[in-house]
Amino acid sequence: MKTIKLFIIGLLFFSVHKTQAQVSVDVNIGTPNVNVHIGTPPVWGPVGYDEAEYYYLPDIQVYYDIRATQYIYYGNGKWIRSRYLPSYCRGYDLYHGYKVVLTDYHGRTPYAYYDTHKVRYYKGYKGKPQKMRGPYQVHYEDHDRHEHHDNGNHNGNHGGNGKGKGHKH
Repeated sequence: MKTIKLFIIGLLFFSVHKTQAQVSVDVNIGTPNVNVHIGTPPVWGPVGYDEAEYYYLPDIQVYYDIRATQYIYYGNGKWIRSRYLPSYCRGYDLYHGYKVVLTDYHGRTPYAYYDTHKVRYYKGYKGKPQKMRGPYQVHYEDHDRHEHHDNGNHNGNHGGNGKGKGHKH
């Protein structure tokens, strides 16, 4: 009988110990800077920055969160996150506009440095040349031959209605 009690206590101890180890492993998996999942950069993003988390688009003063696939812009007295560019940016060409890759920022609020970014990376700022990850998606030579419906939901993944070569407005 004593042997059975010891066996059961040992079995319980082993089970509890194993459960605690599993909990510990689960807790450690999501710690910052360990196994951080970075989202896939958009096709209009520059090549060579696969670990980047944010772009700053100086021409329109908007941030892009690569992981969340969201634009971050200031409107109505606060910073807004959206899958779409704000309406005042609908004509912006993401493929040809310059992207400042924020390689030195890791957090959730890149706009905390907006005052510095808007001065350092002013409208019209161009740093070193950038090669885009994917091909330019809008072919303006064919654009005028096809009927175009604008539902106002531009997410930037197709280049928007920018003023590219051959575009007439």
